[in-house]
Amino acid sequence: MDYRPLGASGLKVPALSFGAGTFGGSGPLFGHWGNSDAKEARRLVDICLEAGVNLFDTADVYSNGASEEVLGEAIKGRRDAVLISTKTSLPMGDGPADWGSSRSRLIRSVDAALKRLGTDYIDLLQLHAFDASTPVEEVLSTLDDLVRSGKLRYVGVSNFSGWQVMKSLGLADRHGYPRYIAHQVYYSLVGRDYEWELMPLGLDQGVGALVWSPLGWGRLTGKIRRGKPLPENSRLHGTADFGPPVEDEHLFKVVDALEAAAAETGKTVPQIAINWLLQRPTVSSVIIGARNEEQLRQNLGAVGWALTPEQIRALDEASAVTAPYPYFPYRRQEGFARLNPPAV
Repeated sequence: MDYRPLGASGLKVPALSFGAGTFGGSGPLFGHWGNSDAKEARRLVDICLEAGVNLFDTADVYSNGASEEVLGEAIKGRRDAVLISTKTSLPMGDGPADWGSSRSRLIRSVDAALKRLGTDYIDLLQLHAFDASTPVEEVLSTLDDLVRSGKLRYVGVSNFSGWQVMKSLGLADRHGYPRYIAHQVYYSLVGRDYEWELMPLGLDQGVGALVWSPLGWGRLTGKIRRGKPLPENSRLHGTADFGPPVEDEHLFKVVDALEAAAAETGKTVPQIAINWLLQRPTVSSVIIGARNEEQLRQNLGAVGWALTPEQIRALDEASAVTAPYPYFPYRRQEGFARLNPPAV
C-alpha cells in the first residue's frame, strides 16, 4: 500500500481507505449500502489491515451513530493500529441543538462519537457541512480547544464550497487555530466538479482530498451498460435520488472508455475508475466501501499498478464536460489560459 501525506500535514494516510457507512446500516439510504454487524465488520477490518489500509472513515449521521458503534467494536484491542476519521454537523435530531457546528454542538458531538467509537481520541474530525448560522471564529476556536485537549489530532471538512474553505483557512492563519488539512469530496469519472475550484484551492493551500463515492454513486461498478436495464440488485433503485445526478449518455460514454481500459489491462471497471482517481492532483486517499469480503478484495485490487498515459488520456476525454462559469473561459480562451493554467 502506498502512503501519502494528508494535505500539508505530517499525517500519512493509505492511498485507499475504508468507508464504514455499511456498518450497522439502517434507514432508506444507509440500509441500502449494507448492514455489517460487529463480527462481519471485524473481518473486513482484518482484511483492510492485512492490505495496509489503516484509515477508517465514518460519521455520526451514518445510521444514527450505529456505524461508529460497530466500527468501535471492530477495532477493539488494536486502536493504535488504525486511524479513525469521523464527521459531524449534519442533523442528528429535530431539536435546535441537534445540528450545526456551534461550540456546544461540537463539544457534545465529539464526546458522543468518542463514546460510540470506544476511544479517547479521534485522528481526523471533519465538519460534514458548512454551518452558515455559526461564526467561523466560534467553530475554529472550539476545534482548537478540542485539539489542545487531546480529543482530536487533526481537523478537516466535507462538502464545503471554495469560499467556505478559504475563509476558514484565512481565519485559522490569523488567529493561530488548526488549519483544515483534508476535504472529503465527491469526485469520480462521472462527477469531476471538484476540479474546477476545490482542486486548485487544495493545491494552493495544502488541503488533501479524501474522495467519497469514487464509483459515481454506484454507477461505475461495471454492471450498468449501454442498452441494458438497471440490474435488479442495484442499490440505485433505492438510492439514486439521494446522490449526484448523471445524464445517461454521459455515463455510458464513460463506461465505454472504462470497459476499453479494463480489456487492455485485465482489471475490472471499478478498479480502473479508482486507479484513475489515484493519479489526480491533491488526492490523498480514495475511500472504498464494501458490503462483503468479495467486494472489498476487488476494490483493493485498484492499487499496485498504474494506468498508462494513453489510457488516462482516453478516460479524461470520455469524462470531460464543459466547465461552468467563471471557469470555462480559462479553458477556451488563450489569454485566460495563460493567466490561469488548469490544475489538471
